[in-house]
Amino acid sequence: MLHERSARHAAERFIPPGAGSAHFPRHRSSRNFPAPAHPRDGCASHGWRTVMTTSVTGTTASGDSGTSGSKGLATGRVGLLGAVVIGVSCIAPAYTLSGALGPSAAVVGKQLPAVFLVGFIPMLLVAIGYRELNRAMPDAGTTFTWASRAFGPWLGWMGSWGLLAATILVLSNLAGIAVDFFYLLLAQITGDDALADLTRSVPVNIVTCLVFMALAGWISYRGLEATKAVQYVLVSFQVIVLTWFSVAAFWHVSDGTAFDASAISAEWFNPFAVDSFSSFAAGISPSVFIYWGWDVVLTINEETKGSATTPGRAALTTIMAIVALYLAVALGVLSYSGVSDGAHGLGNSDIQENVFAALAGPVMGPTAILMSLAVLSSSTASLQSTFVPPARTMLAMGHYGALPPAYARITRRFQSPGYATVAAALVASAFYTVMRVLSEDVLWDTITALGMMVCFYYGITALACVWYFRKELSRSARACLMKGVLPCIGGILLLVFFVQTSYDSMDPSYGSGSQIGGVGLVFILGVSVLLLGVVVMIVQRLRRPEYFRGETLSRGDSTSGDSITLT
Repeated sequence: MLHERSARHAAERFIPPGAGSAHFPRHRSSRNFPAPAHPRDGCASHGWRTVMTTSVTGTTASGDSGTSGSKGLATGRVGLLGAVVIGVSCIAPAYTLSGALGPSAAVVGKQLPAVFLVGFIPMLLVAIGYRELNRAMPDAGTTFTWASRAFGPWLGWMGSWGLLAATILVLSNLAGIAVDFFYLLLAQITGDDALADLTRSVPVNIVTCLVFMALAGWISYRGLEATKAVQYVLVSFQVIVLTWFSVAAFWHVSDGTAFDASAISAEWFNPFAVDSFSSFAAGISPSVFIYWGWDVVLTINEETKGSATTPGRAALTTIMAIVALYLAVALGVLSYSGVSDGAHGLGNSDIQENVFAALAGPVMGPTAILMSLAVLSSSTASLQSTFVPPARTMLAMGHYGALPPAYARITRRFQSPGYATVAAALVASAFYTVMRVLSEDVLWDTITALGMMVCFYYGITALACVWYFRKELSRSARACLMKGVLPCIGGILLLVFFVQTSYDSMDPSYGSGSQIGGVGLVFILGVSVLLLGVVVMIVQRLRRPEYFRGETLSRGDSTSGDSITLT
């Protein structure tokens, strides 16, 4: 959901033939504590006692209880299919591809499928680490809980800050995109191009954005049952449209009516066929970020049927489904358009920021408007499901005393993290409103900088798997591979991407082109967000030292036999 998913790629003249010629805004697209209240009292988890047990989280054999009862979340609400749907919605394939196809093809040409596959590999390796950690500790805090157990409170807190920063602030991006495509769709349906220009009006844009944010937050507040019901509809629609687009593109190729018909070649899947290493590196960066969001299925582990096993399977299934969908669309576009600089060629810089805008009409004909609707549903679905990870992370942080106890409040009716959900909505709304008024460049540069946060928390979590299971690695070949080698490679790769992204963002031309003292604004904003996390962490350490002393969530490993259980 980030980087090439930047809002600068949204709604760029996304009008099928005959819908008008309006131009749309170009975006930078063991100490005792008082016993806690009962979860159904509406304010669960106000106090803690450290208890040493033989089960890391108290999970039953079926994996259906575990920590869920302690935090008050509803259990067994989501199965494998529902989790996968929520995972796909968070990634937002239709919206992501609308902005990633062109820029990626521009640097790697017909090796686009190869680059998509290479970008998929580190995410798969990280997902394996997540799966192993979830089997041992199915906790909604994911990165926060797992990194705290493996590395201690400080790194655990900062890892969760990276997740919170990336997910809460990207809500602003998703809401802004939903607004753009909403007015765009109105213009297409009514034939009144002036409606699309309403997104340029700051007051109208902000009010509409806040409405979208409130609706998405309201659905999330009502729990996973409501979230699941909405996502089934929105995800199904965008997947159907993307599949239809791919099929239509191949049909044009076979019928001889494609713009620049090309037969699928094995060379397209060869990453070594890219012209140069610099081009390959440039293509890999966005191809990694287009998979971001799958970890949402782990944050709902306490609410999933089979909490110790289902989320891990759902994560891997989600990533596999997404890479299959991406490859189908990429192959269809390459076969239909080629990479020339012609009107509909992927080498044409005029269409690269939103390939679907240029190709929906020629490929889908009179049904082209469905692609615009699919991108709107994609951004809207992701806006809603992206509330899930930060809300449950803050719930866990409140539960273990790393944040004020209010964040551990559970709604009586819906058994969802209501307080944390509202907090996420308010922060994202305030951020968007202030930045949209003061400086749109700063708004989108901050969102672009979130790529650093994604690499940071993914890398920490993957390496937490290696360190937590380090005493098990010599027991079997599987343990060594699945709990050690693969997550380690994935974690190192993501941290390398973190360093590379940080370095690249120092260039003033990165993002909007803004700079301070010759240093790119994206880098300054990214570092500022991380430093803000350090400040907040220190404040919490002074106000609530128990967590930081390991009294509510102790450091350990998979063989220590201790755990933190609420009593």
